[in-house]
Amino acid sequence: MNTLAESKKTLSPIRVATFNVSMEALNYVKRVKGQSVKVVGNELNKALKSNHQQIKNIAEIIQRINPDIILLNEFDYSPDGEEIQLFINQYLNISQQGQKKIHFPYYYQSSVNTGVKTPFDLNGDGKIEQPADTYGFGHFPGHFGMVLLSKYPIDEGKIRSFQTFKWKDMPNALQPMDPQTGKAWYSDEAWQGFRLSSKSHWDVPVIIDGKQIHLLASHPTPPVFDGPEDRNGKRNHDEIRFWHDYISEKDNSYIYDDKGQHGGLAAHSPFIILGDLNASATEGDAINASISALLNHPNVHDALPASQGAKLHSSDNPLAKNHTAYWRMRADYVLPSKTGFTLLNSGVFWPEKNTPEYRLIKNRQASSDHRLVWLDLEITD
Repeated sequence: MNTLAESKKTLSPIRVATFNVSMEALNYVKRVKGQSVKVVGNELNKALKSNHQQIKNIAEIIQRINPDIILLNEFDYSPDGEEIQLFINQYLNISQQGQKKIHFPYYYQSSVNTGVKTPFDLNGDGKIEQPADTYGFGHFPGHFGMVLLSKYPIDEGKIRSFQTFKWKDMPNALQPMDPQTGKAWYSDEAWQGFRLSSKSHWDVPVIIDGKQIHLLASHPTPPVFDGPEDRNGKRNHDEIRFWHDYISEKDNSYIYDDKGQHGGLAAHSPFIILGDLNASATEGDAINASISALLNHPNVHDALPASQGAKLHSSDNPLAKNHTAYWRMRADYVLPSKTGFTLLNSGVFWPEKNTPEYRLIKNRQASSDHRLVWLDLEITD
């Protein structure tokens, strides 16, 4: 009879990454001083067809890191998927500045809450209009979307999405309150219909050497751009708390997916939480209780990816080496379960100013205000 140590076998090492790529309409729209921004919804499509330098730089960064799996946040969604096909075929599949081209034969992209109109006045200004009164801030459905790219097969029949999960259905939800009146910020009708996820929450299983790995992807709202009611801060908190509950062994029976299936992740299932969570346990404006709880979950391994470039970017900040955004905070995460993985390495793509690669991140126009975060993991059976 084999001992436990003898029965474990090592499977393929994988590199998993997340990257807020800023490939969303506002990044490509022309701005005229004194005029409001006009967004049509095809801005990313047009940029992709123009051999756009920012997009070429994004592709080069991905080629340099060469992940096996990567989540892209702020990649506009359209139902026909033309944009992601253009990005794969005309940018990732073509060498950028001598880098080896990279191909992802599998991807998952679906609808999100951004830009989806509601019948409610969510910001309390007496009007119902885009983008403020949508289920997630956006100028059109799919704005600020996300897409998961993989070199390994996706088990599409077992994908779970939670786009329509109602915020009110989370026990002890942080319902926003108006501090001046002491009453609920949202009307009863709005609260009953309001969705928790500002984009969506996805559980996407991939199959690696016959083993199923659950990729848990999301992009919670920034905890700012509101008022003293802190509606975005509270939503960010509960969007992150959703994953904490989902991966826990109890107290998640309240969760239901878009097909009506209840419950969280099956016990002992290997998972990797991915995305721009817009929160830090130590810095920023978020209510940090939920991100702290997630990072300290008994089955989450926080590798604390770091870079010398981030450290030098904020040399007076002892936390800087773990920053993942130009605006000086850790916001982007790759968090594997302790079950099923051995951590090999981790990092943040943040070239230093004295390197040739610095051109790729020198400003927002070069690529993004976020940095690519990656982990190398060994899968254990």
